[in-house]
Amino acid sequence: MLSIVVPCYNEEESLPFFLKAVEQRSREITHSIEYIFVNDGSTDATLTVLKEFHHQLPKKVRFISFSRNFGKEAALYAGLQAAKGDLVTVMDADLQDPPELLPKMIQMIENSDIDCVGTRRSDRQGEPPVRSFFARLFYKVINKYGDTEMIDGARDFRLMTRQMVDAILDVTEYNRFSKGIFSWVGFKTEYLSYENRERVAGETTWSFWSLFKYSIDGLINFSDAPLTIASFVGAFSCVGAGIALIFIVLRALIFGDPTSGWPSLVSVILFVGGLQLLCLGIIGKYIGKIFLETKNRPIYIIKETEKDLLDKKL
Repeated sequence: MLSIVVPCYNEEESLPFFLKAVEQRSREITHSIEYIFVNDGSTDATLTVLKEFHHQLPKKVRFISFSRNFGKEAALYAGLQAAKGDLVTVMDADLQDPPELLPKMIQMIENSDIDCVGTRRSDRQGEPPVRSFFARLFYKVINKYGDTEMIDGARDFRLMTRQMVDAILDVTEYNRFSKGIFSWVGFKTEYLSYENRERVAGETTWSFWSLFKYSIDGLINFSDAPLTIASFVGAFSCVGAGIALIFIVLRALIFGDPTSGWPSLVSVILFVGGLQLLCLGIIGKYIGKIFLETKNRPIYIIKETEKDLLDKKL
């Protein structure tokens, strides 16, 4: 069986196009297919559309609906937990992940000893230049200072064996960054490249700010480089302040000048204070992640599934 996990947040316009496109490609796939749609607290009619899908294809379409919006990472984890297939793939509902690649991905994984076939965009055509610049910068930084290699342009769209999925499910941390987890668990992975695609319908919920925060979470989750940088900044500031102090004392002893220079002194104090606050902010970010982990809160809360519809009928 092939399980297709689809996180959904306000995707009522895209979902009909998605199901139609994948169903057309399913004729080229010899495996039986199950769809697992995860409604991540959508505020539109996404859940209504998913219920209609289940009525149309009751043996193939399953859905999970959260009690509120927990984020895409939680939706991915819930979908992987619910998947029953020997092969599992993760796809976005907006058709930016080409369904026509699925048959080739299955062929690759069955005709070799690899555990995962990932996909990556060969270009960023249609993406705002500022977003592309910072995306490339993120991958350069995380690969240089992080402990886990991440492929530039890699998507969450990938086909995985059951063994790899079980390994990912064993990573039960609350603060999740799936791109990093996919790489961290290991397993042999090959990548397929394709040209960037625009959404088939609807609007993206990923703003520049949300992507920036997501990248910061990824950097913190898979690297302690910010803490190291904070330590070096603190040490450099301390050494610089010591040199400046020696210079001021020698200048006062040789030339006098006991009172002048207070503007520069204030500037130095403000600069050093800013560095201290920056370092404290970095440390606080790590402490905040630890705080959330120690609470042991559930990654998500389910409000409704397709089984509830059956119970109501009974």
